[in-house]
Formats: sequence, C-alpha cells, structure tokens
Amino acid sequence: MQKLSEVDRLVKELSEKETTLHVLVNNAGAAWGDTVDDYPDAAFTKLLTLNLQRVFSLTQKCLPLLRAAAKQGGLDGQTYRDPARIINIGSIEGLSVPNHETYAYSASKAALHHLSRNFAGRLGWEGITSNTIACGPFESKMMAHTLKTLGDIIVGSIPLQRIGRPEDVGGTAVFLASPAGSWVNGATITLDGGAIVAMPSAKL
Repeated sequence: MQKLSEVDRLVKELSEKETTLHVLVNNAGAAWGDTVDDYPDAAFTKLLTLNLQRVFSLTQKCLPLLRAAAKQGGLDGQTYRDPARIINIGSIEGLSVPNHETYAYSASKAALHHLSRNFAGRLGWEGITSNTIACGPFESKMMAHTLKTLGDIIVGSIPLQRIGRPEDVGGTAVFLASPAGSWVNGATITLDGGAIVAMPSAKL
C-alpha cells in the first residue's frame, strides 16, 4: 500500500468487521537494483515509503484493535496473558551489506528492523510485542528473476544448500504468534539457512 489513503481504507474495513486484532503481519515490500551512479531518487521515495513508512502508518492505525486484543486476553497482575503481536518481514539485506547494488531496499529493511525494536520498547508495556523475521532468499515474485538467473549460485552460497520454503517463514510466524512466542519482544530472527554466516572455505 503505497498510498496513505489505502491504509485508511483497509483499517476502516477491518474495524467495521472486527473489534480486535491479535496478529498484524507487515509483509508488503518492493526492491530496486541499480548502480550507485545511476540509482534514481524516485527509488528511495518509493521503497522507503512502502517498506518503512507504511509499516509505521498501518501499525499506528491498527493500535486500537491491537490494544483491544491485548486487553481481551486479560491480566495476571501487570502481565498480559496473551499479548497482541506485530510481526515485520525484514531481510538479511538489512543485516549485512549485500553483494549487489540495492541501496534503497537494504537501507529500508535495516530501518524496518530498528522500527520494530522501537515498537517493542514502546508498545510492550501495553501488551503488544513487535518482532522481525529477517528473510534470506525465498521464492517470490520479487525474487523470481534473480532466482532464474542466479539460483544455482545463491543456493551454493547457503550452508543448508536450499532457498527458503513457505513453511519456513510460516512456521516462524506461527511461533511468534503462539504462546511459545509470548515473551519474545524486540527480536530479529534471521531466517536464511545460514547465508550471512557462511564460511565458503568450509564448503565440502
């Protein structure tokens, strides 16, 4: 959702149908690759708006529903029994410098990771956790061309020798949304098969 009006529309429709929101997954994203000399200003505007600013916008406007969900679970003293969850889909390109030129994307994901920690520190007191899943390469529309042209090289650089599967990210999100994840707050979970810690010299 690039436009703030679309965020408003979505939250209005949701609020008309639901009184609580137990889990908010922020997963919209776009990428842009170009050289440092040719990287357009418009790329930064587009990617920082969608990948970062609209995550803040949507989360902000969903806070009444998230707070209501936290209250619905009740309290044990000052402890929320079942916190509401914010799960942000980040990227390993926001954790380390990628080996290709994608300046706005990697910068926006690094900023998203820190925004998530800001949410955690501010909203945890109200029974709302915020965590990030920093994904490595997965099959997606955004990755389709890269995997088609460089798939074998990418797989060969990952210690676990494959790209991510839907159940990998789905299972991680379920963990964060489940009772097992109720005390996880402000974390960035790296989900990449070991890509950013790979030791090429150790490859058998």
